[in-house]
Amino acid sequence: MLSLPLAALVIFSSAIGIFTHDFYARETINWQVQSLGQDRIDLFLIAPILIISSLLAYRNNRSMNFAWGGVLIYLIYTYSIFCFSVHFNRLFIVYCLILGLSFYAFIYFAYTQLLNAIQIDFSNKLLLRKVVGIYFIVISSTFYLLWLSEIIPAGIQNSSPKNLLDSGLFTNPVHVIDLSVFLPGIFIVGVLMLRGTQLGILLTPVTLTFFVLMDFTIGLLIMDMKERGLEGSSGIAFLMAILGVISLFFLMWHLKEIKAEEFKILKNAKMHVTI
Repeated sequence: MLSLPLAALVIFSSAIGIFTHDFYARETINWQVQSLGQDRIDLFLIAPILIISSLLAYRNNRSMNFAWGGVLIYLIYTYSIFCFSVHFNRLFIVYCLILGLSFYAFIYFAYTQLLNAIQIDFSNKLLLRKVVGIYFIVISSTFYLLWLSEIIPAGIQNSSPKNLLDSGLFTNPVHVIDLSVFLPGIFIVGVLMLRGTQLGILLTPVTLTFFVLMDFTIGLLIMDMKERGLEGSSGIAFLMAILGVISLFFLMWHLKEIKAEEFKILKNAKMHVTI
């Protein structure tokens, strides 16, 4: 039920940001374009997915339950950036409420997953475990090294990376969140998936949902910046779209295997009761 006020707040804050003239006037042009682009994505893509996935999850749709968890992680990530890296404005308290509701809704999601988890056996799904586990490890390691390639040279020279100069920020919130929490977390999920642990199996579709949403978001933001005459690479946008499609394929594959395993468990349970 936390998702209903959460969706309302996301719609409200995004609409205000989009339709209020010069709402992000205190930001640099680069950061204005990214903030407005994020508002459009949140209003027309994320909010509808949040509403649909939460309602279907409430009706015990297993696949949508995982998608709901992924959307919540996406909102935690996005609104952490809004809370810490957008100049104080009239929506600051709304950003904080969205971040808080997303966080506690995800805590509830994690609690229910652990409480009601069915022991799913993926010991015979070696190909899926290896492919997805390695995918997580490669993606997290690649982006970690990419961010370090920007940070370390700038740190040695005691200067700021170019993306900071363009955005006008003191530090890059994406660097902070990714290096501290998300990339190590994705690496750990990859290792857990390779081992076939229950935690890895349950967190994988959540992580893949986050991947799909974030990959397409980054691609759309890059294209938006390029259209407005700012620096942006069509090649990177295309690459993010490819990664989004790959993540979506892995997500559907994983959910299909979970559904098949749960069907076997329920079938065996019914046969046991009959006997």
